[in-house]
Amino acid sequence: MFGLFFFILFTPGVSEFFCTSSDLQISYTFCDSTAHAFMFNLTPCNIMNISIWKAIITWIPRSDITFLKIVFNVWYDGANVLHWKEILCSGVDDIFSVCGILKGETFTTAFDIKGARIKFPKGNYNIILQAFSDDSENEIVMCLNFTMIVKQDAF
Repeated sequence: MFGLFFFILFTPGVSEFFCTSSDLQISYTFCDSTAHAFMFNLTPCNIMNISIWKAIITWIPRSDITFLKIVFNVWYDGANVLHWKEILCSGVDDIFSVCGILKGETFTTAFDIKGARIKFPKGNYNIILQAFSDDSENEIVMCLNFTMIVKQDAF
């Protein structure tokens, strides 16, 4: 249950599983039609009694990252349950390591996802993660569509 799961997202429109266990299944595809160089590690692939997941992201952007806005939407069984926007890079006093990365450079970061804060009920989740290089959300840098199936209640 505590294995290392790794996926590389290169092909647009193709859905691939990157995490499958007895209580959790996660797959992905790109929202846009352009291939990306993007990798993600997640341990463990389990949702029951996990307080922290370890994640590592590696990305090679196709443009310079001077401004970066993230839009995160989560749907649970068809209902939008979370809509979150955050400007990570504005070009002034940026604190995130992705800020200032140049086109073609490899960006890698590791972080924790604190799962204990969220108890996921059994069901289907659709998670859309969009990254924009402008505040008006016209210039998309990356768009990922995750499908997460929680196979049993975590309570």
